[in-house]
Amino acid sequence: MRLLAGFLVVSGLWGATRNLVLFDTDSGLFGDDGAALVMLLRSPSKVSVQAITIVPGNVWGPQGAEYMFHILDLLKRANLTVAMGADGPLLHTIAMAREWGRRWGTLSYMGAFAQDPTAAVIPAPGSKLATRKPRRDAVNLLISEIERHPGEVTILALGPMTNIALALRMKPDIESKIQRIVFMGGNIRVAGNASNAAEFNFWFDPEAARIVLRSRIPQKVMFGLDICNLAPIRKAEFDQIAAVRTPVTELFREDLGNRYPGFLKKPDAVAYMWDSLAAAYLLEPEFVTKSEPRYLDVHTTWGQFYGSTVPLDRRVAPGATPVTVMLGLDFKRVFGLYKDRLIRVD
Repeated sequence: MRLLAGFLVVSGLWGATRNLVLFDTDSGLFGDDGAALVMLLRSPSKVSVQAITIVPGNVWGPQGAEYMFHILDLLKRANLTVAMGADGPLLHTIAMAREWGRRWGTLSYMGAFAQDPTAAVIPAPGSKLATRKPRRDAVNLLISEIERHPGEVTILALGPMTNIALALRMKPDIESKIQRIVFMGGNIRVAGNASNAAEFNFWFDPEAARIVLRSRIPQKVMFGLDICNLAPIRKAEFDQIAAVRTPVTELFREDLGNRYPGFLKKPDAVAYMWDSLAAAYLLEPEFVTKSEPRYLDVHTTWGQFYGSTVPLDRRVAPGATPVTVMLGLDFKRVFGLYKDRLIRVD
């Protein structure tokens, strides 16, 4: 009986310490979003992914859902809910992005805006189209999960924050029921990677990012380009993972090797951990060595600085909570975590 009681206590503590995570993603074939998902699903003692919600960003929603289904199949997690949300940003459009480029110069990265939103969904290389379809209620799903677990849910936002902003607008009272939001997006002291001024996730939907940053969510944790630039993936790191042959590492090798950044053709190329850093924070937050709190906003006047991260004028959002901006890291430690989860055998 004492052994049974001890087991129940330990089991209860194990469940209580896990992060309940809503995984909001604009996933491409694998990249950093897919790596982030693999890291979390292979860490069940620390994280319970409640659902995956799809937002346009790197690709349009239907294609992102297809890529997520493929990764879930590789991980034998086909039962996990996948739901599509918004069809596009709140205000930003393809026409606006093209006109921006005409006026102020070529954009470094346009994501889905460089793709045909009506194009047919294609399967991941070497696979067939998924037989199941995503739900179409991501925004309502976010709201219901937050209300079902008040004060317990972490939103991991790895793409533009359109779905999250819509949820906050539909049900403003959920702001204080979210435990925290951990997101990849924004830039403060470094240049952007969409335009020179703006990081891609914020640039793709600046109005959504503004809604989230001005919200009353108790904890906001930002992995912007300032810290992501300190976590480069070069061919030496790529080779350590690609040398291990599993279904997941084969997908990793195909995407990073033949697509972006193309290590198999361009050995001097560089990628960055980006979304994987935000995921790693849910597993080993100690890898972050420097952070600071700031009140932040997003520039939403269309023009050269559209989507850039700026200080918040607290008079216009007096209830906004600060953002913990991550600025320094132990790369050896976080890469070790990343590598460990990617090369595991399921």
